[in-house]
Amino acid sequence: MAQGNTKGLQAKPSSSKARHAAKAAAAPKKGRRHEPPKKPVLIKQASMRKALKAKVTKSIEQQMVSAASAGKLTIMKNTAPESTREPAKAVKNGK
Repeated sequence: MAQGNTKGLQAKPSSSKARHAAKAAAAPKKGRRHEPPKKPVLIKQASMRKALKAKVTKSIEQQMVSAASAGKLTIMKNTAPESTREPAKAVKNGK
């Protein structure tokens, strides 16, 4: 039997995996680390904070929807004052 690796079946070294691993090890992840609370009082506070946060977010979203649905949805405001604008011409039907 042949000893060692054969010519066509040799595995090529993967430099991209090693490079990615080196980058990941060099720079820690951004953001705040979170460890869940263990004491019952802290667990209750965390769940209450989470519920309040959800309610506030839902309220803000509802306010945004009501404000957006009140008028015409536009990306930019008109800069001209309303009094200087010409009134739109009414279209009459010929019947």
